[in-house]
Order: sequence, then structure tokens, then C-alpha cells
Amino acid sequence: MNKYILHVDLNNFYASVEMILNPELKNKFVAVCGSVENRHGIILAKSENAKKLGVKTGMVIRDALKLCPNLVLVEAKHDKYIAYSKLIKNIYRKYTDYIESFGIDECWLDVTSSVKMFGSAEQIANDIRREVKQISGLTVSVGVSFNKVFAKLGSDLKKPDATTVISKENYKEKIWNLPVENLLFVGRSTQAKLNKININTIGDLANTDCEYLLKKFGKWGKVLHLYANGLDDSPVSKDHERDEIKSVGNSMTTYRDLVTEEDVKKIREKEAFEKKECECCADADADLSVKTMFIMAVATSIDALAVGISLAMAGGVNIFAAVAFIGATTFGFSALDVRIGNVFGSK
Repeated sequence: MNKYILHVDLNNFYASVEMILNPELKNKFVAVCGSVENRHGIILAKSENAKKLGVKTGMVIRDALKLCPNLVLVEAKHDKYIAYSKLIKNIYRKYTDYIESFGIDECWLDVTSSVKMFGSAEQIANDIRREVKQISGLTVSVGVSFNKVFAKLGSDLKKPDATTVISKENYKEKIWNLPVENLLFVGRSTQAKLNKININTIGDLANTDCEYLLKKFGKWGKVLHLYANGLDDSPVSKDHERDEIKSVGNSMTTYRDLVTEEDVKKIREKEAFEKKECECCADADADLSVKTMFIMAVATSIDALAVGISLAMAGGVNIFAAVAFIGATTFGFSALDVRIGNVFGSK
């Protein structure tokens, strides 16, 4: 049976919500941050035009202002973002109960059982784009594919407000020439190791002998090989289910918030596994602070902040980076407002 998976990504979500709340911001260069007063904080989100000038999520505000002197800084309004996220999910629920969040602004939808009622998966994607725009004023990019990894890749290929179909018939043509880092869970560290052995594109990864990847990267090499060849078979969780975390990518972007010690343990086990089985993981620790900073599943509780601290301290990484991002995302304080590194005497 053919599976039909959508990945729906709200375009420049925080910044777009801010422009709806304040129409005067429309067409301006906008960045959302934890604190407007403290210009040493970090960028949590940016508008599309600011992105084109090189402004990036996680960038220090002063560096962003060098790239974009006209950047308008807006303090984050997390209650509003959550409200809009819930509004959009109600649209998704009209089409399927199988909705799996990937942070506050992204979701996978399994519409395999919905096509008989609502038309093709591409039609459903286009209907969702239209409804989201009509009801909220926001835009989404949708990837349509036969698995989650390719659906996610599809939503990234064309932005904003677009639908991209990656099928069993066209995936080699559409994605194999893309840089290998475009593949979900290939972070900077993994990219560098792959590039070092002349694997530069997704097609290179797909066509590399699996036994060779097993030898170089352990079991994770086999997983990436399967992903590149379109063989991801992971299911989309049903709405409101909170699945046990089964795997975590090298970019450390988790499927959901980390809220228990067991979740943290699994992250640590994944890192330990990589160090043990991958002979080229000597630089893993150096990359961990960056990975931790970009745990993009948005924290919504004190527990999540505590988990971020626990993860950072247990892994011996830059606790400041972890707390700065999770704290700013959760509570709205600027990354450098609290000198966590000095308080804890960490790296």
C-alpha cells in the first residue's frame, strides 16, 4: 500500500505572526529575539527578506545588525505563537488524526487514508495551504512524499507558500543532486565526515556501499543510507501521542520536547554510541554545544529548561549555549542576559 505523507512548515513562523499582529512591520526586515533591550542576545526567528541578507536563527543580535542595519527587533510573544500553532493544527485535523509535531511550526501528516475523501495528497497539500492563508494570514510550505524524511526535504525545497512532490518516480532526479547536508539528521559534524570521504550529495550517500558506511559510521551509517534511498519507514504518530524517542539526528533536532530524565538518557546514549562506533568522532564534543543550542523542539515548561541544563552538564558541553536557547525560547529572556557560563563555571 502506498503511503502519502505531508510535511507542513509554517514559513518564518514567529516573524510572520509578528507581522500579522503589527501590520506596520510588513515588508520590513524583522527579527524576533528574547529581549529587545539587550542587543547581545540571539535571534530566535527572522523574516524572509532578513534571511536573504544572511540573518540566521541563533545568530548574536549584534552580528545580525551588521548584516542588516535596518533590522527591526521584536520581543518574542510565545503565548501568541502557541495560539496560532493550535489554530493551524485544527486545520490539519480536518484531514487526518495522524499529526506529528516537529517543533511548534512543523508537522508531519499521514494522509494515506484521507485521499479517498479529499483527493490526492498534492490536492490536500494545496487545500491546506489555501485554508491556512485564509484563516490565519500565514503561509506554509508543504512537502508531499511517500516517507517522512523525503516529505521534510520537500517542504524545504521551495519556500514560501509552495507544494513540492517527491515521489518514488522522481526522487532520484529531484534530490540526489542536493548537498548531503540537506538530508534530515545530517548535521555539521556528520556532513564534514561524509565530505571527507567524498560523499558530497545525497546521491553520493545513496550509492555508497552500505557495508562501507557501516564500517565508517556504525549503525547510524546504515540508517542514513536507507534515508538517502527513500527507505525510511517510520510512522507518523497519531495526534496527541507522545512517542518514546527512538532516534536523534546529528543535528540534535528531536521529534518532540525533552521532558524526562529518560529522554536525556537516550540522547546521551546516542552520543556515546556514535563516539564508540565511529572512528572519526574525535571532534564530536566540539560540535555538541552547537547541537545542544539548536534543540528546536520548543520548550514550554520549567521541566524542559531543566532537561536542557541536565543534558548540557551531563555531556560536558557548553551549558550556556543550551540554556540560552531553550531559556530564550521558553521564557523570553535574552541569551546573554544571564551569564550561565560564569554562574556554573562551565566551558
